[in-house]
Amino acid sequence: MLWENDVIYEEKEDIGIITLNRPEKRNALSKGMLSQLADILDKIANERRVKVVIIKGTGKCFSSGHDLKEILSSDLHDAEETFDIIKRVMIAIREAPQPVIAQVHGYALAAGCQLVAACDLAVASEETKFALSGINVGLFCFTPTVFVSRNIAPKRAFELAFTGDMITAQEALKWGLINKVVPREKLEEETMALAKRLARHSLSVLEAGKKFFYRQLDLSWEDALEYATKTIILWSQRKEVKKGIAAFLRKND
Repeated sequence: MLWENDVIYEEKEDIGIITLNRPEKRNALSKGMLSQLADILDKIANERRVKVVIIKGTGKCFSSGHDLKEILSSDLHDAEETFDIIKRVMIAIREAPQPVIAQVHGYALAAGCQLVAACDLAVASEETKFALSGINVGLFCFTPTVFVSRNIAPKRAFELAFTGDMITAQEALKWGLINKVVPREKLEEETMALAKRLARHSLSVLEAGKKFFYRQLDLSWEDALEYATKTIILWSQRKEVKKGIAAFLRKND
């Protein structure tokens, strides 16, 4: 186990578990906490010891968003450092070879909601509430809106960002922000089960699939199809792919 003050990292077989650990502050994302989170994500990506990553929070909620007391006392330099670090976290999640799953409970607000949206998958407990709440304190959720608006329909994202209202886990599921809603007592079990289903596959194919998935989203369907065709041609000739196909055919003969 790696203990980093406000962030805990541990590994269970092929799965890395990152825990936000400021329960007394509802896991508010301070500059120090974000820096620790970015460092751990970079370490996971570089070491390639695990195949899947879970991000969760201790205490009563996943994350209430940025540490507003820290922002209140910040100057321009401090603000630049804080928001550059959370940008680094978002990039680290997206560029990690491993799929990243958010395990969400309680509240995921503002930058906490951004963190959920940036993860590749998300499982939430039934009582969870989500919001882009920055507008309620006069600070529009500029950066959170980037990822939330790429998860859900534009009008839904606009509604969240411009009202600051909370939505339920069931609404978040319906809108496409999360993948699954489960009872609170089943949250850890269900999230781990999803992680294990992904971890059955090799890290190389998970990495290639994740990179392809996000790149093709930004292309026209014609360019995406061209990119997919070239990619699958090359991958079809890899030794591990041919080995996997041969094993499947033997099993099903």
